[in-house]
Amino acid sequence: MLEIRDLVAAYGDVRALSGVTLSVGSGEIVALLGPNGAGKSTLLKSIAGLLRPRAGAIRWEGEDLRSVGAHLIVERGLAMVPEGRRLFGSMTVEENLELGAFAARARPRKRANLDRVYALFPVLSERRRQIVRALSGGQQQMVAVGRALMTNPKLLMLDEPSLGLAPRLVRSILEALVEINRGGVAVFLVEQNVQAALTLAHRGYVLEAGRIVGEGRGADLLRDPHVRRAYLGPLA
Repeated sequence: MLEIRDLVAAYGDVRALSGVTLSVGSGEIVALLGPNGAGKSTLLKSIAGLLRPRAGAIRWEGEDLRSVGAHLIVERGLAMVPEGRRLFGSMTVEENLELGAFAARARPRKRANLDRVYALFPVLSERRRQIVRALSGGQQQMVAVGRALMTNPKLLMLDEPSLGLAPRLVRSILEALVEINRGGVAVFLVEQNVQAALTLAHRGYVLEAGRIVGEGRGADLLRDPHVRRAYLGPLA
């Protein structure tokens, strides 16, 4: 589905990505790990059309996306849940969700996708008329994930979905991602909770200083000495 080859991205004279190569296949959950400042968010923004790369290729189902506008990338079936959620706090839960159905590909399935979101996150159905800023952080993250699902995506990209959430809510969000994946949506996950991310991911990549320095099956990366030292604490 998604193929990234030798991607280079920068902010002015500061290079953020230096020749990144990775892929996400149909039906996969792929985790992207790395420290703060490694370039993880930059990579997601490049894929979503929010940042133009300097070099390399971003291919989606065979099409190069580098010159495709962000709104047209959504029409291709890619959706992103950004870090910080970026919701409209003065609007209701349902109004925020319905904004996700603006894409032409999503409009015919608006009602079905809304029902799908409410089935996945029942608390949102209960609070559909509530102003978003009055929700807890975990509930707001559910709205952000739900809004992305309203676009009817083939690939769901998430930037630190568990950031700042209590452990119970982290489990709820990550369990929802597994359920979303079972429904046929591929997932590309940037996540600070390395243990949880690699436990649910089919494969993972390690990004450091703008370069891929490791990759493998999720279970294998959990046993990798470098990953354990850098992200999971001392080896037992």
